[in-house]
Amino acid sequence: MANLKSYNTAVEKNKEYILQIESNGHQGEGVGKIDNFTIFIEGALKGEVVKIKVIKVNKNYGIGKLLEVISPSEERENPICSIYKRCGGCNLQHTGYEAQLNFKTERVEEVIKRIGKLENIKVHKTLGMKNPYNYRNKVQLPVGRSKDGEVVVGFYASRSHDIINMEKCHIQDEVADKVVELTKRWIEKYNIETYNEENHSGLVRHIMIRKGFKTGEIMIVVVTNGQKLPHSNEFVELMTENIEGVASIIQNINKNKTNVILGEKSKTLYGKDTITDFIGEFKFNISPLSFFQVNSIQTEVLYEKALEYADLTGDETVFDAYCGTGTISLFLSQRAKKVYGVEIVPEAIENAIENAKTNRVTNAEFIVGEAEKEIPKLIDSGIKADVVVVDPPRKGCEESLLHAIAKMSPQKIVYVSCDPATLARDLRILSDLGYKTLEVQPVDMFPQTAHVESVALMSKVEK
Repeated sequence: MANLKSYNTAVEKNKEYILQIESNGHQGEGVGKIDNFTIFIEGALKGEVVKIKVIKVNKNYGIGKLLEVISPSEERENPICSIYKRCGGCNLQHTGYEAQLNFKTERVEEVIKRIGKLENIKVHKTLGMKNPYNYRNKVQLPVGRSKDGEVVVGFYASRSHDIINMEKCHIQDEVADKVVELTKRWIEKYNIETYNEENHSGLVRHIMIRKGFKTGEIMIVVVTNGQKLPHSNEFVELMTENIEGVASIIQNINKNKTNVILGEKSKTLYGKDTITDFIGEFKFNISPLSFFQVNSIQTEVLYEKALEYADLTGDETVFDAYCGTGTISLFLSQRAKKVYGVEIVPEAIENAIENAKTNRVTNAEFIVGEAEKEIPKLIDSGIKADVVVVDPPRKGCEESLLHAIAKMSPQKIVYVSCDPATLARDLRILSDLGYKTLEVQPVDMFPQTAHVESVALMSKVEK
């Protein structure tokens, strides 16, 4: 019987090659060719000449490991992180920030043409950050021990569950580094058991840090595989005496054999049950389980752009599909007559209602259910939107929702996207349903990674 994994290519596994990088793929990886056979190389940049070792060969492409950059790009920078090549958190730190922004703009342009098959769409330059580091307001770190018994707290290595010990992470707030250092000290001093994922034994599973960037309030969460946390008073004392701004220390109990980090039960060890932060002028109460965008600064940029594109005068009814905890709905409520937010997750809608109350917003109504089912119900009850905002998950909008929106015939659709490929697909569908894409604004929510968010403005084509 033939070996199905033996492909008739000129490229051989484990052999070394020199090649030029022609472009960068959607994850930022270098793309080159050997005898017209495509090779993907993580860490290589467009224009570079590199030496690689082929580590995988498939029918249509191969994977190469970067051995040497023979002719470096002007855009190449030395990563400032000591564990950059091992950690799975960032993948563009070897790229200058201006080049990262250009890559993201080009990525959005490329998929709109290739997947959306739309030409001459204005894609603005990606909106970046003044400081593209230390931007994350939340970090969740697994806790364990190395083979020689050392306490390790850090991120998982790329494509594995091996914990890379971390002393400093350059994309999270600096307070997290201090929490990690103190947590290790506490575990070592009191010989606290750490969790073993393989046999579901041990106690401390994760440390989570959340920070309100505008309030300065800090929440520290210890996730445990059991109710009792020995030396919890000493943990509280260590954190509060050494870190300014600690407003909440919580034990979260998760006894399940699962990769889900947080359990349903929490116990406040110190301070408040929640911390607060602001996006724009809106205040949000944040618990361990609350969804809150991890880059507060760029979230405000993204939502302000969505509000600008909606161009509300105060007389409009707006539908916000996939509204989550209502953050975009609250922004829209400033200038709309009425906002209806729809979201399938009941807990998110509970948070949305609470957020509206906290901010004394009375012109936003929230509905639990699938947007593709609930929006037609609103239409059938005689409620129609002048503007529709969609902010779907990575998989994009359900096609039935896009048809329901087009049937209602709003003047404008504002599409907030976290995946350029599904954005492009949905823009094509909406184009076929009578909507023209006027412009797209990418926003860099996650510097040092290939991820890009976008806001697109569509207008109804008058016949």
